Amino acid sequence: MNLKTIVASLAVAAGLLFAQSSAALAGDTKSAAYCLKKGGVVQTRIPEYNTNGGTPLVLSGKAEFCQFTSKKDGSQINVLLSTLKTTGPSLAALAYYAQVALGTCNGNPASCYCSQLGGIDLFGGINAAGGGWVLDSDPTDVLEACIFPDMSSIDSWGLAYHSADIIRGKDLAKVLKYPNPYTAAAHDKTKLPF
Repeated sequence: MNLKTIVASLAVAAGLLFAQSSAALAGDTKSAAYCLKKGGVVQTRIPEYNTNGGTPLVLSGKAEFCQFTSKKDGSQINVLLSTLKTTGPSLAALAYYAQVALGTCNGNPASCYCSQLGGIDLFGGINAAGGGWVLDSDPTDVLEACIFPDMSSIDSWGLAYHSADIIRGKDLAKVLKYPNPYTAAAHDKTKLPF
């Protein structure tokens, strides 16, 4: 391969990468607009370890969540923008819709429930240091987000309360793009895959 071919190949690769990045940003903009249209607020959150201690360790990365707050009681529920907007099934949406009964738990019931569903919200395992998704504009606002293997996410407390038919913030069944697949089986929860 000569130098001109290498340079041309690199230019094409850079162009494709830029196009993919632009498409990803456009997708985030559409997801954010959808969140706002449905009455939510878009929040950028960063992962931090040791939020219960003196000096949290800020981890790499960030995530965009849509937060819905109830005008009636001030309760909230958070959902990852990509989970909110996807038209395909996600483990977080399926967990929300299935409303599996909360099992026996010790300690934090929302975190335990998340684990029972196959998700995780623990930073560094079960310990007193804690961790979570911290609002970038308020370091005291820490979200316990239940993240599933497919990278979909809904906050752990929202999932736990919903398992007992308590709506926090807003009923996600009215805003998730993926429709409830259990509607017909809602009366017979023994047939649910969750």
